[in-house]
Amino acid sequence: MLGTFQQSHLRIELNASEANLRASLLCPEEFRQWLWPQQFSANLPDKLQPGTRFTSWIGPIAIQHYVEAADEHHLRMLLSQGIDGFHEWHWGEGWVQSRLEGISALPLNLGQTLSLARLKQFLTASAS
Repeated sequence: MLGTFQQSHLRIELNASEANLRASLLCPEEFRQWLWPQQFSANLPDKLQPGTRFTSWIGPIAIQHYVEAADEHHLRMLLSQGIDGFHEWHWGEGWVQSRLEGISALPLNLGQTLSLARLKQFLTASAS
């Protein structure tokens, strides 16, 4: 894998219930909306479960995802191809935390910051 080792840990507070955060992170129908323009494989289940495998694309760069853990407060995915590492999410009432580590040529901290801003915007619009 070409690139550099990068790590980013971000936590934000937002006006969203734990249930809405869980759905936004575990349900492909929802995360397709706030992670746009990132594209995802068509064969995703209604809800991510441990063992789920899928591909996402950021422009021409493919990222393979393997869901290692998914429960009421936590999601952990192993990543390969465009990012060799992992992405881990934790959430609760009014907060979400994202930890991303891996080797990539992509600017991981910038992408993670934009993703969290889009999630916050999506949840704010959904609450209106």
